Amino acid sequence: MSTKGRVAVVTGGTRGIGAAISIKLKEAGYAVAANYAGNDERANQFKSVTGISIHKFDVADYEACVAACTRITAELGPIAVLVNNAGITRDATMSKLNHDMWQEVLDTNLGGCFNMAKAVWDGMRERNFGRIVNIGSINGQAGQYGQVNYAAAKSGIHGFTKALAQEGAPKGITVNAIAPGYIDTDMVAAVPKPVLDKIVARIPVGRLGKADEIARGVLFLVADDGGFITGSTLSINGGQHMY
Repeated sequence: MSTKGRVAVVTGGTRGIGAAISIKLKEAGYAVAANYAGNDERANQFKSVTGISIHKFDVADYEACVAACTRITAELGPIAVLVNNAGITRDATMSKLNHDMWQEVLDTNLGGCFNMAKAVWDGMRERNFGRIVNIGSINGQAGQYGQVNYAAAKSGIHGFTKALAQEGAPKGITVNAIAPGYIDTDMVAAVPKPVLDKIVARIPVGRLGKADEIARGVLFLVADDGGFITGSTLSINGGQHMY
């Protein structure tokens, strides 16, 4: 089946890794809907440059996810590909981490995966085809000081992926994850330079990753001939953590 016109939704799809994924999918012939949560200026700039449709809603809000997927389906067609990329950080050590910081990260990073997958699942089952890719993290595999909430959410994504893959397999739906290492994005750029230098020193290939390198991984997993790959986590981290 041709990818031309097939609808792909990318959460957090207007910035960083998500923007690279949205653009690569469009270049491959998909009709892309890019979600964003708050930065209207950046999102509109992304739309004007790429021509990709943008959709503002909070992935932590289940009803908003369902409503958005209904709108996207009406505008573009049935959703065949879902990339759960939206994520936030609220970093702090346990002594300073409060419940709101914990819950916000869990609700967005892990809860958003459930909300979006639930919104598209029945349609994928009815059509006997679907591709879901959840963006995890090296810090969900190896842990990271000061990121108990983020590491827990990202680790949960890997378990979510394996379980949902078993349900989707008989219906032609694959569910996989990508665990990026440290990628050259705005989020990583916010890390103080002395800390970032130490991180790069621990990466065997000697550099940060590029957002396009994660996007290529997504294209590989959502391809029609990727139907025998499901329940897997593709680690793209420059050799920093071999899991």
